[in-house]
Amino acid sequence: MLKTYAEVLTQINISLPPDLQQLMLQAWQVRRENFAPVLTVARPTDTESISVTGASCALHCAHCNGHYLGAMTPLASLSEPTDLKGTSCLISGGCTTAGKVPVLPALAKLAALKGRHRYNFHVGLISAEEIKALAPLADVVSFDFVGDDATIRETLKLHKQVTDYVRCYQELRRFCRQVVPHICIGLHGGKLGGEENALALLKELGLDQLIFIVLRPTPGTEYAHVNPPDLEQVARLFCTARLSLPHTPLTLGCMRPGGAYRQTLDKLALACGLNGIVQPAPDAVHMATDLELQVQATGECCAF
Repeated sequence: MLKTYAEVLTQINISLPPDLQQLMLQAWQVRRENFAPVLTVARPTDTESISVTGASCALHCAHCNGHYLGAMTPLASLSEPTDLKGTSCLISGGCTTAGKVPVLPALAKLAALKGRHRYNFHVGLISAEEIKALAPLADVVSFDFVGDDATIRETLKLHKQVTDYVRCYQELRRFCRQVVPHICIGLHGGKLGGEENALALLKELGLDQLIFIVLRPTPGTEYAHVNPPDLEQVARLFCTARLSLPHTPLTLGCMRPGGAYRQTLDKLALACGLNGIVQPAPDAVHMATDLELQVQATGECCAF
């Protein structure tokens, strides 16, 4: 039996104010009008994560502190194309104090290893010269776009400004075949700040798709004990994105909190009209059926 949108909303186990419910309905209607009834579900077992710096990072960001590098394959451990797993690779690593991943010294080796694999580079604030060198090898470039100077300074520990992110994003789009911006919600200690500004800037600069990630309080970091961003505020941001970017595919990416928070977050993402979710909570997949969405699975990183 088909359910109304209001009936589906009852599956979300937090109280939603009436104005937010109305905003979510508007966002959902925009999604229905502009996209096929498909939810893309990414389970990226075919994408290997490779670090060009091993476990080393010079930045010590408040939200990461190099924690996630330990789960990546060090580039130094690879020697033949057959050493690569799956069908694609996420190429990243620790940052320099200037906020860039030093991919340039690794390009020759990465070119020799590539074979039939596709590469998604996560590069940070690299220069125009580095972008030109990288572009022929990159099938996709993922770029974390930050819209608040205080967040750049206090979370990322960088002496940079939003204008530096704008400049790098423009250069990436100029030379690379596909650039996928990411916005981390709650990056400033779990509080929303520059996310709406980032959305507005990206709309002005142009984008083909957008990936949201959500601050995940991580052991061994400055933000280990902060609360993840308020779910109502996250839902409002999702709606703002859907309404302001009615034709742009929106995805909820892999980096986000787990547990009950994730269960609710994933269902909110669906109800606010996002097009894809990486490793969705099981309840969200059931909810997709109630929203008359067909699940389309992919085994690669959601940026591809």
